[in-house]
Amino acid sequence: MKITAPISTPAEVEPLVRAGARELYCGVVPPEWIRRFNTSGVNRRVFGNLNGYADLERVIDNAHALDAEVFLVLNAQQYGEQHLDALTEIAAHFRSIGGNAAIVADISLIASLAANVPDLAIHVSSVATCRNVESARFFAQLGARRIILPRDVTVAEISAIATELPELDIEAFVLNDGCVFEEGTCHTVHLPMNKGGPICIDNYQFEYRAANGEAPAERALRRLEKNDQDYKRWLWYRFGNGFSVAPNGYPWGPCGLCAMPAMHAAGVHSVKIAGREGASERKVKSVELVHEVLRRIEDGEPESKVRECAVGLRDAPSHCASGYMCYYPEKRSRPEIAAHARPG
Repeated sequence: MKITAPISTPAEVEPLVRAGARELYCGVVPPEWIRRFNTSGVNRRVFGNLNGYADLERVIDNAHALDAEVFLVLNAQQYGEQHLDALTEIAAHFRSIGGNAAIVADISLIASLAANVPDLAIHVSSVATCRNVESARFFAQLGARRIILPRDVTVAEISAIATELPELDIEAFVLNDGCVFEEGTCHTVHLPMNKGGPICIDNYQFEYRAANGEAPAERALRRLEKNDQDYKRWLWYRFGNGFSVAPNGYPWGPCGLCAMPAMHAAGVHSVKIAGREGASERKVKSVELVHEVLRRIEDGEPESKVRECAVGLRDAPSHCASGYMCYYPEKRSRPEIAAHARPG
């Protein structure tokens, strides 16, 4: 099982690979794209892209020298017909300089790349919301070699897809960023923070009124306010625990570490760390964290011991106990959480 990590600058390649990543993914917005379409929307992370093709080539050269692969993100939910030729040209150039695979969500673009850049591997983005065997089979028939599963599938569903379609590589999320609307089911807008930020953050000022226009009864108002507090707490976890870190330097945030033994047993090819827009140190510490858990799995440690290690490395029993950080809550290990929560 490999670790797939995000990058946004060539300088991140070596430290991430040295930390344990064997696959890197990145985005780029060519100047000609902006001139032609007056938008930087080649992919879903406008502020997490490389500066241009020169940086992309350096990333590929540096990664290949360290025996790592590089994937290019072209994963908007949908593109207009006028974009397809330009995107296919970007993918063809990426392949010509040694790129390994494109991460794609739009079905039209998948078909175009399969037809026009056949030696470039296609990885179906989590944004395509492939959640079951038949959906995965459909994408395989279009030419996909890998399915990146969305965060809201279960380990049993992951195992079923991997077992039924062994010719496909399966990739699953393991660390960082969450999504309130779960990948491709999101059709909201990510506004700049000075305008409220992503709509899903619900960063609005409001007050409650009863149906008759008057203030709610005190008891009803308390219940509404308690519900709002719980919702804000859930949002805080979904958005990476405020990008906070544990005392040991490892990042807090959405996590699937406890599920890694089961995913490894199911034949999952890669586990994905999210966060192209994150700080370099956060990316490196994320890879180190996942690599330590993977090392223990590959050394043959029992699943319970691996989960205990994962909870200990998170260094936050209360966060783990909340369940809000878990990508795969069915694998949450309550005994290990309790053990780490006990004093002494």
